[in-house]
Amino acid sequence: GSSDYFIGGVVSYAYAAKVSLLGVKWETLQKYGAVSSQTVLEMARGARLALKTDIGLSVTCIAGPGGATPAKPVGTSWVGLATAEGEWSRHFLLHGDRLGNKEALAEKALEMLLEYLEKRAY
Repeated sequence: GSSDYFIGGVVSYAYAAKVSLLGVKWETLQKYGAVSSQTVLEMARGARLALKTDIGLSVTCIAGPGGATPAKPVGTSWVGLATAEGEWSRHFLLHGDRLGNKEALAEKALEMLLEYLEKRAY
């Protein structure tokens, strides 16, 4: 079953949860914000270490309708992937409503994971 591949997950909506559960540095959140490459990478790394897995996958976004700034409009999203081999992040600007942005970001995260796994299979 899926328990052979999926150990668990962490929902870390608040800054405090990102820090206490995933080891994200307060300094990172203060300097770059929750929706940034730096934060999503620390989240992926923290998930991998906390759950003792080969791969950590993370997402962060401004799903909408609020929370946006001129520099980070609604739909600003990041996916992070951390392994023992390295860490990668990807930026997306999504254009749906709140639910659509969440669904699209989940798909982007799974696509990134699949791409990594397919490259590793060779």
